[in-house]
Amino acid sequence: MSKLDLLHLLGWCSLIYIIILALWSVVLIFGREWMYKLHTRWCPVSEEKFNAIHYALIGFFKMMLIMFFLVPYLVLLSID
Repeated sequence: MSKLDLLHLLGWCSLIYIIILALWSVVLIFGREWMYKLHTRWCPVSEEKFNAIHYALIGFFKMMLIMFFLVPYLVLLSID
């Protein structure tokens, strides 16, 4: 795999992760009640725990995006 192929792969993966993160955040902001009802069908959890879990997972997801896709992408861009 060439450097250019790896750059394209990391770029597309970053874009996909950013879109997923944005959609997750928008659904959580505007459709929290629907999302809460959907998730509590499977496992009962309080609203406070539900909010804390999603906040932590969004943060974890964002850190993984930065560590595994954006940083390698920027490093490969800077290498001549």
